[in-house]
Amino acid sequence: MPKTRDPDTVLEGVQRSMRVAWSREEDRLTQHLVFLATVASASPYIGLFGTVWGIMGSFQALSLTQQATLATVAPWIAEALIATAMGLFAAIPAVIFYNRLSNSSSRLLGKYEDFAEEFHAILHRNLQGRDGKPSAS
Repeated sequence: MPKTRDPDTVLEGVQRSMRVAWSREEDRLTQHLVFLATVASASPYIGLFGTVWGIMGSFQALSLTQQATLATVAPWIAEALIATAMGLFAAIPAVIFYNRLSNSSSRLLGKYEDFAEEFHAILHRNLQGRDGKPSAS
């Protein structure tokens, strides 16, 4: 005859296994969120740095000429605008994807947690009925 285990021991083992599985899944689901958050927060500053660099170049070009013309400052202003646009081009999608992935992973982890709780309750009921007496909790 197979050896039967104490229901409390089985429940504790299942709970530990579920916590480990949930933790691993949480790590897997959220591993790229840090990268997206970093891109979303740093990109505008990188674009701003490029903007400042372009404006400084524009002022330097103005200081080297006798007469201020659009042709003198246009390349630098264009560079500043491109740097700003590139920063926003990286930051905006990163924020959108961060929010979507964060929300999706939170919802999925909530479903996993609900499943684990429901599974634990079902297992607890089944183990209580196995030997005819309730286990001590």
